[in-house]
Amino acid sequence: MIVCVHLGFAAHILDTMKRLYFIEPIVAIYAFASFMLYPLIQQYVYRRLWLEITNSSYPVSNDTSRCAANSSNHTSQQEEVQKAASLFSMFSELSSLIPSLIVTLLLVAYSDQRGRRITIIMPLVGSLIYTLSFLAVSFFELNLYLLIAASFVSALFGGISTMLGGCFAYVADLCVDDKQKTIRMAVVDMMIGLLAGVASISTGYFLHATGFNWPFFTSAIFQVVNLLYAIFLLEETRVIDSSETVACCQALKKLTCGIYYLFSGGSSRKKWVLVLLIVTFSSLSFVNTGGLSMITLYELNKPLCWSEILVGYGSAASTSIFITSFLGLYLFSLCLPNTVIVLIGMLSIAISMLMTAFAKTTLMMFLVRIPAMFAIMPFPILRSMMSKVVSEFEQGALFACVAFMENLSSNVSAAVFNKIYADTVAWCPGFVFLLCTGLCIIPISLLGILRFFHPLDSNDTQALLSEDGTEASDDPPVA
Repeated sequence: MIVCVHLGFAAHILDTMKRLYFIEPIVAIYAFASFMLYPLIQQYVYRRLWLEITNSSYPVSNDTSRCAANSSNHTSQQEEVQKAASLFSMFSELSSLIPSLIVTLLLVAYSDQRGRRITIIMPLVGSLIYTLSFLAVSFFELNLYLLIAASFVSALFGGISTMLGGCFAYVADLCVDDKQKTIRMAVVDMMIGLLAGVASISTGYFLHATGFNWPFFTSAIFQVVNLLYAIFLLEETRVIDSSETVACCQALKKLTCGIYYLFSGGSSRKKWVLVLLIVTFSSLSFVNTGGLSMITLYELNKPLCWSEILVGYGSAASTSIFITSFLGLYLFSLCLPNTVIVLIGMLSIAISMLMTAFAKTTLMMFLVRIPAMFAIMPFPILRSMMSKVVSEFEQGALFACVAFMENLSSNVSAAVFNKIYADTVAWCPGFVFLLCTGLCIIPISLLGILRFFHPLDSNDTQALLSEDGTEASDDPPVA
């Protein structure tokens, strides 16, 4: 009886607790926990495969480079490990591709009907499962390929694109001013970079001092805290009347109709602008994600042979571009149109990838991060531009499509570039980065088409909505 009273009192406290509209803490903690995990994943897989293929322990050194330890008689074995590691990453990405795409599309679009929090909570659960799987495999030295099954299971809850899609839809709900929306979306991106950089640096030293188990465990603890915040403290931006609850089949039908209306309703100009923006965003995400996914393997290979501490500093340098991109976006937005800022970011990606292809020294590998300092600028601007094109009732459907395409391009690009790297590592390890540079022509060309045939900046968005009649209506479109 006493226990029941205490439980009832606790439930009452949780119900009456003042909730918050701050999404940034979730993004910050998620970035810290994830970027503590991401560098560890490739290094853990690399070391396990090294042990299996070479039948020798992984060379650990306090020097800046391990190439001295890996003399010429290890060259062929190292290339074999590099190939096996890239193929393992490819299989892992492919195993999570289909479930994450389906879940991303359903969850983010469903958020228009049932609120945004579900799109944030579900990926956090999946991320926690993935981290605990790595901890179990590392601690008990289980079969390495169980991690591919863990990748599939975690994808059933969505992924980073699902969560970010929900977060950006959440921000779009709170912001009514176009400039405020762009800046706050950029702040979300900056939070990712800031905390990811701190996590990347600390992970290198943490791994060097304690091995893999404690970093995996620490990442899991942060993710538990994040999940509790999302469940108990984060307020819902879309309050849904319980009388609107419908059956599952009807809900799915609404989702399908909402996404269909997004592209079928309205003027032809709006539809073409929206399609151009989504394809530009996806193609740029494909290039950027594909190149970045190969950086750690490239750094572990000859002639760099980076230690875990250098890998941590390199990851931190890469994530610092989130901060420089935010500052660049804020300053450039005062005097330049959106499309020009996006172009600067695209050129930033292309130049940094080109330099990476020819980086053969530690100094050069750090210097390639300098031209990449504006590489993140295009993404919040393109998201904001897409958000301005549609009505407030289509935000969930829009970000469902964006998250779906981002998930598709990210997973496919990681798988494709890992396969290409496995086939070219023996004769040209930098080939994948040259390919990235060439592929940057696609989003740049699409941006040119958007700029010259459908000029879309702040003053033009109202015209698009007026053509559609969405600005004048306070009711969601009826399918």
